[in-house]
Amino acid sequence: MKKKLVLATRNRDKIREIKNKLGKDIDILTIDDFDHIPEVIEDGETLEQNAIKKARIIHKYTKLPTIGDDTGLLVDALGGKPGVYSSRFAGENATYDENVDKLLDELKSVSWEQRDAKFITVVAYMDNNSEWTVEGKVEGKIIKQKRGNSGFGYDPVFYYEKLGKTFSEMDIEEKNKISHRAIALKKFVEKYKKIN
Repeated sequence: MKKKLVLATRNRDKIREIKNKLGKDIDILTIDDFDHIPEVIEDGETLEQNAIKKARIIHKYTKLPTIGDDTGLLVDALGGKPGVYSSRFAGENATYDENVDKLLDELKSVSWEQRDAKFITVVAYMDNNSEWTVEGKVEGKIIKQKRGNSGFGYDPVFYYEKLGKTFSEMDIEEKNKISHRAIALKKFVEKYKKIN
């Protein structure tokens, strides 16, 4: 029988990526599979704090092994912003496009050399016996205009120099080999298999 694992997210795009990476060996549930699940307020000052908070609260409710994650885009020229506020950079209920447009606006006078950025994902795991985190990071640059039709969030403007394309110009298989979330999930799977 497959082990169950709850993803502490409602983000369809994240769920699709995570299932694509983990789904063969593990029965993956999401918070939409449970009634009256508590809403988690992401008020941590770091990605790690938010990821741990999600995992703890949802694990406490479901009593099942749970992973929470938080991802941030850190742009050097903006002093590491949007960072922990990446999903709400343009406001509390901002769309992907609104967040990207705000980012591009803040960088409009910044030269190519100064447009370095990194995506970081922290994955937190919690079960009855343990709690731990892993991190994935990928470096790139922010281009001046959106490119590509796949991906989500800041993917259309995050340019991965080694492949010469944005994350939105990659298909899910290609992105899942090199992305921040892919790196974090690979580390997660390695550690998870050791303890299960």
